[in-house]
Amino acid sequence: MTQKVFWSDPYLTKLSTIVSTVSGADITLSETIFFAFSGGQESDIGTINDQAVLVAQKQGLDIVYTLAENHRLMAGQSVLVQIDWARRYQIMRLHFAAELVLELFYKNLGDVNKVGAHIAQDKARIDFAYPVSISPLLPLIETEANAIISANKEIVTGYDDEPNERRYWEICGFSRVPCGGTHVKRTGEIGSIKLKRNNKGRGIQRVEIFLA
Repeated sequence: MTQKVFWSDPYLTKLSTIVSTVSGADITLSETIFFAFSGGQESDIGTINDQAVLVAQKQGLDIVYTLAENHRLMAGQSVLVQIDWARRYQIMRLHFAAELVLELFYKNLGDVNKVGAHIAQDKARIDFAYPVSISPLLPLIETEANAIISANKEIVTGYDDEPNERRYWEICGFSRVPCGGTHVKRTGEIGSIKLKRNNKGRGIQRVEIFLA
């Protein structure tokens, strides 16, 4: 099992660790700060011993990193993992902005059903199954989200089920939500946000989230 240091310290940008296994171009590490695509959040970009990670993917409780075929790394070897921090931090901010927006839609609409999400460096999006346009609600959701952001509330994270690595985030008095992504520590780090509706048709509503 790969120890996910990106949960205990999502602000860490470098980590010395050990190669656990090697299988051709694929390796696993004993510990990692390098997030792999999950829950719509894109993988980190970075290097292991100055070699670019081409793919990062979850396999059970491990994360497998694909490098170039000639990487020459060996099991038991000490390596340095580095991530693109500017990109990671932008994604962390957009990720939690999307979490806030989603929770506020649940609280305001009740029966809305999320059917997709994607968190990238430039924007986040959430797709809902809902029969009518949610455009009239966007100004309220944006205002409520920005109020929580400006209040600079603490974001607590932890395990609901540690053996199976099921995580949550919580804002006291607002919500406690299952989530295995990387999060900022306080809502104020997000900065103000803007929302935009992108109609996908056939009862699917897409909300795009931008940092203002």
